[in-house]
Amino acid sequence: MAAYEAVIGLEVHVRLATHSKLFCSCPTTFGQPPNTNVCEVCAGMPGALPTLNRQAVRFAALVGLATGCVVNTRSLFARKNYFYPDLPAGYQISQFELPVCEQGHLDIRKPDGRETKRIGITRIHMENDAGKNIHAQDKNVSYVDLNRAGTPLVEIVSEPDMRSAAEAVAYLKALYGIVTYLGVCDGNMEEGSFRCDANVSIRPAGSAAFGTRTETKNLNSFRNVQRAIEYEIARQQDRLDDENSIVQETRLYDAVKNCTVSMRSKEDSHDYRYFPDPDLLPVEISEKELSQWRAALPELPHARLARFVELTGLPEADLEILAQRPSIADFFEVAAAKADPRKVANYMLGPLLRAHNAQFAGIPEPSQWAMKPEALAELVRIVDKGVISAKIANDIFADLFMSGAMPEAWVTEKGLGQISDPSALEDAVDAVIAANPAEVAAYRSGKTKLLSFFVGQVMRATKGKANPALVNDFLSKKLAG
Repeated sequence: MAAYEAVIGLEVHVRLATHSKLFCSCPTTFGQPPNTNVCEVCAGMPGALPTLNRQAVRFAALVGLATGCVVNTRSLFARKNYFYPDLPAGYQISQFELPVCEQGHLDIRKPDGRETKRIGITRIHMENDAGKNIHAQDKNVSYVDLNRAGTPLVEIVSEPDMRSAAEAVAYLKALYGIVTYLGVCDGNMEEGSFRCDANVSIRPAGSAAFGTRTETKNLNSFRNVQRAIEYEIARQQDRLDDENSIVQETRLYDAVKNCTVSMRSKEDSHDYRYFPDPDLLPVEISEKELSQWRAALPELPHARLARFVELTGLPEADLEILAQRPSIADFFEVAAAKADPRKVANYMLGPLLRAHNAQFAGIPEPSQWAMKPEALAELVRIVDKGVISAKIANDIFADLFMSGAMPEAWVTEKGLGQISDPSALEDAVDAVIAANPAEVAAYRSGKTKLLSFFVGQVMRATKGKANPALVNDFLSKKLAG
């Protein structure tokens, strides 16, 4: 079997979090009854004139500034002509020859975790979204919902710089962090606010020429992106190994069957017959506006992650999830200001994420949680003070997470406080030693690893409430004979 190298480029569609659509005043609220957020403009009625949403321009420029792009002070809208039921005007208003941003980059951490890699960004352009086709399951009919038609998007087109599905996901996660930190996107992947098309080709290892690419459309989760790209690479390898050619085409990913299927032949730009939109003036951004927007950029994920590494001393790879989304990072910072930051991070990365995954699906979102950062900080503090053991803290974490109760009051109410009274602990240690003479003899003959056995027996006898440090101290002295 020949050795191949994958070549991957992504086109990421980011729905901008404006209150109204790109060229009209219709609301962008998700989940409304079909065809209620529609007017003459987004329904493509003849003679209806578009008016550009100024906030969308600012949002697009912010994404460009955050990704090192050149933000063009003059850009043009163009009509992208194609016919589909969810595109009532018969064309999409997009940008072609002169986009709002171009020539940027994004640095990602390679899968080995030790090196970074720079992924080029070719362009960022604004466009309006299409409507949605709804295909009835039980009859041969389709419906069109135009609520989404006209909502503002930026499309972020990367260079073909990625060489594996893992690199593609790392790039997507980095981009996702940026657009959510900027507040230009709500990040709701289930609702289609952040989705991508993956362009995949393979070539013989060491070759400089690109192979024939396919485009897999509308991938809306990190997991699906990884699985779809991995499948497509394997499919293309099999075809070339069998001496078949790769067809340039658009494909869809079936998440249930974990495969891609052909949708249609792949268009080139000339097929869309782009031409400047005669109803829209050029977009002009002043240097003053650019300076103000640049100065207003918030702390971005990579900078916040570096600060978390310094604050906790934990590896960057472990902390990435805490910095990926601003709401999670804010939760951590509030808790870390009131307790040991390293221990707060470890509780969030362990028990808290486990509790979230048991109760919710998707990316962690603190607004869903009953537990507040002050409660997490208090849990860390009462463990540090010896009020409860770390084991008890782990045992009760799910209950605290679901109830939102403050830990110290909850522990007192349930009678779970740690036993630190020396006389009570000494009695428990003596009882365990008396009940296990064979293990005592083995320990004293040199099998000192049995100490953990005795600790476990004392913890069992006290229902996990014994102070581990005092138990270890008592056992070490008494077993020494």
